[in-house]
Amino acid sequence: MASRRAPLPDGTIPVGVALLVAGVASYAFFIVGKQALGGDEEFAPISALWFAIFTLAPGFYLPLEQELGRALSHRRARGEGGRPVVHRISQLGSMLAGLVLLVVIALSPIITSEYFDGDWAMTASLAIAFLAYAPAIIGRGICSGTGRFHAYAVITASDGVIRIILCVLLAIVGVTAAGPYGLAVAVAPLFAVFYLLARGRLSTQPGPESTWQEVTPNLGWLLIGSVFAATLLNAGVVAANILADESEKELVSQFAYGVLLARIPLFMFQAVQAALLPKLSRLAARNELAEFREGFKRLAVLVIAVGVIGTLAALVIGPAVIEVMFDADLSGKTLAMLSVSSACYMMALATAQAVIALRGHRMVALGWVLAFVAFVIGTWVSSDQLFRRIEIGLVVSGLAAVLVFALSLRSRLAAGAEPDPDSVMEAITDMPFES
Repeated sequence: MASRRAPLPDGTIPVGVALLVAGVASYAFFIVGKQALGGDEEFAPISALWFAIFTLAPGFYLPLEQELGRALSHRRARGEGGRPVVHRISQLGSMLAGLVLLVVIALSPIITSEYFDGDWAMTASLAIAFLAYAPAIIGRGICSGTGRFHAYAVITASDGVIRIILCVLLAIVGVTAAGPYGLAVAVAPLFAVFYLLARGRLSTQPGPESTWQEVTPNLGWLLIGSVFAATLLNAGVVAANILADESEKELVSQFAYGVLLARIPLFMFQAVQAALLPKLSRLAARNELAEFREGFKRLAVLVIAVGVIGTLAALVIGPAVIEVMFDADLSGKTLAMLSVSSACYMMALATAQAVIALRGHRMVALGWVLAFVAFVIGTWVSSDQLFRRIEIGLVVSGLAAVLVFALSLRSRLAAGAEPDPDSVMEAITDMPFES
């Protein structure tokens, strides 16, 4: 009874607040950036860059944060210093960043012409951003693994805050070219890292040498799942940029605004989840599976309620809200479909985290891959209309992910799977959603 009346876990409130601050700052960036550049068509390269960055960076780097946080937490419990672990993860991050950067450079002519409409500044900003997010996400792993949740919140919130500050400054001095705004998006995550390094908040103690096995037991499955989960989250706008013809390019920016509006419940849920998931994970770690099931049911009810409310709001008042916020014209039906897909993604993410807590990393990776396949098929065969086919693809992929993860969770529970502290730590940090 005492444990059930315990206060929220350390760090819940600052991390939750940081997530909300980052979300609000993201919307502000789109509003200010569009006005500064002069309209949807001029802002379209920035919108395309935004969704490309938040596909690549969380997709490839989140597993490093998860494994670093897990390994540091493990060492912390044993009273061992974690500096060798940080060095080992940094080596992995450098190799991963170099590999992806080489691919981006090799494909840069295609990326520039087909995705950024010939704007090489956006391709350069994409490469810079991918490099800049490596130290930021490794910094978050250090903070989560050492219990420095206020520093974690600083990294999370400052990315969005610095981005909007730079955007406002560029607008004040009258910059109307997209390139500097793209660079502002790219370098924003570095400011918090430099600040925390100067204050010693990312320091770690010497300790026993770290082996590859210590930092990579589930890295492959986490990487596969993270890449496909982040890709699905941003697939709508990325696909719209690729599939749209010249006459539809301006509409793609409006579609991106609709995606952002549909994500409002997801921003709120992520902040609330910062409070709920650690409690749920503690139950799993203590092998109190009956309470775990009950807690997960409550989480599922919350997700469904948020999804239903968000969808109804999008259908009824969504067109008016998006007109006021972004001066965009999208129908309630389109916004409702995007909200449904966002709700499905929320449910899939919550269920996937429960499966990871029960050591089902392989099942989660498979689920996100199958969901991506469902998106491709749904977008390909469902309709000839640009936005309608993407909306259907997003909903189909979300439903596919929920189905796979629900079956996986049921299978893990029926098999009597027992979580361990490592899987619980990875579940808590499995959030492939950046703002």
